[in-house]
Amino acid sequence: MQTRNPFIDDLTKMANGAMGALTGVKDEVEARVRDQIAKILDGMDIPRRDEFEAVKAMAAKAREENEELKKQIAELQAKLTGPQG
Repeated sequence: MQTRNPFIDDLTKMANGAMGALTGVKDEVEARVRDQIAKILDGMDIPRRDEFEAVKAMAAKAREENEELKKQIAELQAKLTGPQG
């Protein structure tokens, strides 16, 4: 949009140019931050989702088995000590 004031027109062009430059800088910064985060995460020993789910399932099964073993132990102890009373 052209105005009758060339000073305002020049300021508008400068502002548009600055916004374009800032957008480019923002995109570059975002790309570098993503790269750095990827490097940091690659260096960490974080399990994948499928690995996590497998270990979670194993832990749940182990808890169930543990409860069953506790019941069996209690029954055996009761048989060994006999009726009390």
